[in-house]
Amino acid sequence: MFYETSAHHGLKHNPFKALVAPRPIGWISSKNKNGELNLAPFSFFNAMSDNPPTVVLGFSGNHSEGGPKDTLANIIALGEFVCNFVTYEIRDAMNVTSEMVSRQVDEFDLANLTAIPSHMIDVPRVKESPVNMECKLLQVIDLPTNDPSIPNKMVLGQVIGIHISDDIITDGMVDMTKYHPLARLGYKDYAAVKEVFSLSRPDQANQDKRP
Repeated sequence: MFYETSAHHGLKHNPFKALVAPRPIGWISSKNKNGELNLAPFSFFNAMSDNPPTVVLGFSGNHSEGGPKDTLANIIALGEFVCNFVTYEIRDAMNVTSEMVSRQVDEFDLANLTAIPSHMIDVPRVKESPVNMECKLLQVIDLPTNDPSIPNKMVLGQVIGIHISDDIITDGMVDMTKYHPLARLGYKDYAAVKEVFSLSRPDQANQDKRP
């Protein structure tokens, strides 16, 4: 099949997010100027560069109570946030924090999670997550939208500190078979990495064969 994205796709549900999959989940902890915490998962999330390490978050729409979503408002206000990573083992807690609740609700408490201090910024991280990236805001970019009432924005953040649990490190490398990172698919579907295989680029393979 083929469809123009400006027209209806003709399927039961929009396939776009199901096709761009799997996508890592950025479980973002943030704080407002009053010290109130927020924790929310984002599947429009990824790494953009590694020198310096930079991540990107995508925001669509507003809070149900009006105005920007808490995460975006907090990042703009304080200029910092933490990307906590979701594993298969804590999938249910992540799902609890995906609910659109009132601004006064602390998702750490809602999901029975533990907020612990970061090292370089004033936003706490999720203790139950094996990987936390402390980030500073670089830029907020307005994206096109088909509906002015549903704004789309992109946030770029520079990673200035990374916490990795020793439990997921084997022989000096992150062991995906211990890490079990969760990924977002389409619709209500997710996947967890539990099996891994390796491929060498042709130029790397040729170098390996040289005496």
